[in-house]
Amino acid sequence: MSRRHSAKYKIDRRVGENIWGRPKSPVNKRNYKPGQHGQNRRSKTSDFGLQLMAKQKLKGYYGDLTEKQFSRIYTEAARLKGNTAENLIGLLESRLDAIVYRAKFVPTIFAARQFVNHGHVMVNGRRCNIGSVRVKPGDVVQIREKSRNMALVLEALGSPERDLPDYIDVDPKAMSATFTRVPELADVPYPVKMEPSQVVEFYSS
Repeated sequence: MSRRHSAKYKIDRRVGENIWGRPKSPVNKRNYKPGQHGQNRRSKTSDFGLQLMAKQKLKGYYGDLTEKQFSRIYTEAARLKGNTAENLIGLLESRLDAIVYRAKFVPTIFAARQFVNHGHVMVNGRRCNIGSVRVKPGDVVQIREKSRNMALVLEALGSPERDLPDYIDVDPKAMSATFTRVPELADVPYPVKMEPSQVVEFYSS
C-alpha cells in the first residue's frame, strides 16, 4: 500500500496550491491553509520559509517522499556535474513511479507507487516492484499483460486531465513508455511553479 493514500489533499492545503492541477483539490474552494487560524496566516514569509515551502512542495509532488529519501536525492544531485537544481529535477523525474505517472498509466503519483509496488510494471521486460528505481534514457517501462485491463489503468489512459511530456514516448496499444531523455525543469509539465533553486538554497544554508 502507498504510505498515505489521502495525503495528496492534505499536501495541497498545507502548501496552499493545487500542485497536481486536479479538479478535486480542496484548494480550488479553500485556497488557504488548514486549521482554525488558516485564513488569518497572512504575515510575510521569511527567506527560510520560502525555501522550506519550495522543498515541501517538490517533495510532496513526488508522492510525499520522506525527508531521508529526498535529502539523499538532493545529495546525489549536488554531487553530479552541472546545475544542482536541474540535476535534482532530472533525478526526481527519472524515478520509476514518476515515469508510470507521467505516462498516464495511473491517475496519481500515489497510485503509481502502489501500482509499481504490487508488481504490475516491467522495465526492459523484467518485473520491477520498487518505485524509486532509476530509469535511464532508452529504458522501456511497460504494464504487465495481465494488468492491462485494470479499471485504474484504462481510466487514466483515457483521461484528458494531463498532457504527456515530450521526454516520454508512449505506445498506448502496447501500454509501454520509453524514457527518451532526462528532462530539464522547463520540460516538466508542473501545474504550479516549482523552484528547485530555492531547495538548493535550503540545503546550502
